[in-house]
Parts: sequence; C-alpha cells; structure tokens
Amino acid sequence: MASPQIVEIFPGDFDDIEATSVSINDVMHLSSYNWIEARTPTIAVPGTPACWSPPRGPQQVKMDSGVYLIAENAIRHPTSPFEPLFRALYLENPSFDIRSVDVVTDRNCIRQLLSFINPGLEKTQRFTLHVELIKNTVIICRVEKKKRQYIKPGQPSGFGHNFEKRYTIHQIKGSTSHHRIISYTFGALKLLIRHETDGYVAAGIAGHSTTVNQSTHDHLSSKMKSVSLSQPGIYLYTTPPECKLTIRKAGEPVPLASTLEIKTRTIKRPLAMKDFAAQLWISQTPKLVRAYHTEGKFQPPEVEDAIAVVKSWEDLHQVDLRKLAALIRKIIEVTKECGGAATIKREPQSKKLTIEMAHRDRMLPMDLYDKWNEEKPEL
Repeated sequence: MASPQIVEIFPGDFDDIEATSVSINDVMHLSSYNWIEARTPTIAVPGTPACWSPPRGPQQVKMDSGVYLIAENAIRHPTSPFEPLFRALYLENPSFDIRSVDVVTDRNCIRQLLSFINPGLEKTQRFTLHVELIKNTVIICRVEKKKRQYIKPGQPSGFGHNFEKRYTIHQIKGSTSHHRIISYTFGALKLLIRHETDGYVAAGIAGHSTTVNQSTHDHLSSKMKSVSLSQPGIYLYTTPPECKLTIRKAGEPVPLASTLEIKTRTIKRPLAMKDFAAQLWISQTPKLVRAYHTEGKFQPPEVEDAIAVVKSWEDLHQVDLRKLAALIRKIIEVTKECGGAATIKREPQSKKLTIEMAHRDRMLPMDLYDKWNEEKPEL
C-alpha cells in the first residue's frame, strides 16, 4: 500500500467526472520577454518575437547543427526558472493580483499532463514536474534532464532551426528566444501560462503572396541589425535587491493575434493538424506555418489561420480536457496535503502518475512571495 506521502493517480480515476463542457475562455496577454545572450542572466521586457519575413521563391536551407537549448529558462537561470516570468509580469502589470490565479506553469507542463491523460495526443512518456504551493496558487515547473541538444555537423537532423533563421528576422540584438505570459480560465481554474513563440506576422505579410526577394530580405535583416547596433544606450529597469536578473527595457508589445508557430517536415511526411493542435490550444497561438522540404529545399510556405481548427480540436476532445482539469485540481489538492511542495513523476510505459512530498529550495526570490500577501485596493 502506498505511503500517505505518495499518491498514485491513474487516468481511469477521472472516468466518472460530470460530463460538463470545458473550454479556454477569457484569454489575456499579460507580458513577454526575450532572453539576451550575455554573461549574466539577462532579459528584455517586453521584448519582441522574430518577425516572419519569408524570402521569395524556393530556398535551400542547411541541415541543423550546433548546440540548441531545450529548456532555456532553466539553463540561463537555474536557481529560479520562473523569476523571469514574474519580473516581466509585474513590470508590465504592477497591480496584477496573483492571488486570483490557481496555476502558474509552462505550456510544456500542460502538454506532459495531457500525455498522461491520453498518450495519443502527445508523445511524452517519462517526465518529472516540481510543484510548489503558495497560498492557493501552485507553480508547476518542468524538470529536464537533457537541457541542451548537440547536433554534430553532418549528423542526420532536421532543418527547423535554420529555417527560422532564414524566414524570420530578430528584432532585438542578442535575442535568443521570445517568451509570452498569458492567462485564461479553464475548467473553473485560472491559469497563467508561459510559452515560447517562434515569431509574429506583421501587418501585410500573410504568406508567399507577400514575400520579399532575397536581396530585399537581406537588406531588411542588415537594417534591423544596424538599428540594434546603433542604439545610443541600454535602459535598465530598477529591480529589488533580491532580483538575480539584469532586465533591459527593449522591444515592442505584439498582440497574441499576430503570433505564429512554425513547423517543418519533409514533403514525404505531411504534418497533420492533430499532431500539434494541443500545443496551439494550450498557448492559444492563432497562426501556423507548415513548411515542407525535399532534402532541405523548401517551397514557399503559407501562414495559416489555426483558430477554427484548434476550436474544433477542443470540441472533439472534451472527455480528455475534462480529465485534464480534474487532474490539475487533484495536483493542487495533493500538494496541499504534502505540505506545499511535491514532485510529480511518470515513468516510461507507466500508466500511473506518482505525487510525492518533496523537500527542496523554494522556486522564487523572497520578495516575489510578498505578492501573495499584498492588499489590493478596492475599486
């Protein structure tokens, strides 16, 4: 029999939940930031995603090689991967009431929980999540054993990274990624979700019908770099002593409606929307590029509107989503019983999750915990 400190959960535990409709509602973009390549952990707030800027005509793209970051927040700021989220949030929304939020997490964590509910929706088999309870809010943090991917030159791999370099233009010098923080309600819960965004579509750029030729593309890229390099100075936000980040004021807010997910694949294996609809659903990403290649030669891709397809996916997976909401509520309940800190694990081929009491350092700098104690003025 399992110890009271270890709780086992099976997908079938949620078979008898009430058949009510569940959906994502009240979506709000709250904040964003870019990671900046620097000697110390540095972000730019609000930052800006890379701009979709496809060159005209077919393009030959080199196969990916080099070192790529899988869990950038954990690599660049291992002592507190969630600090960037909260610093960006309160810089752009100083009066935000965190006490109204039930769950703070990353898109990847929700994808992993969904893979437990229905393995056919996501490929993840093994995962570990750290959970911390603050008042009535839980933070769920991904734990990745492999935080970097090294691809040797000539080693068979994909083309996704180099495709993005060719088809998008970074807006901020030294930027390595763009992360967004949104909130929404789901299954009577309020979630705060962080996710990485591949890019955004500027007004007037919809796909290959508005592409630019290579010389124009190169000119735009060079111009963007020269603008970044010629900035007269860097403005830094004033931060509390507990903050372990350097925070630059840079970038321009981009609406969620303009954001984009990019997928690449050999033309021999077409990408089905069902393969990544869950990912788009969690982050409410409205636009999609499916780019196909033959040995690295890409045909002009289109920007697709994914809103209707994602909504259809939500309607078709009501049973799974009801179970997902119930699982999240169970995680909150068990974490409270564990004294406020827990570890969630799923082993390969296992049909169960285990939630175990944990003893470890807290996830956030101490000043951020004060946000749960602040009295908000009544309107």
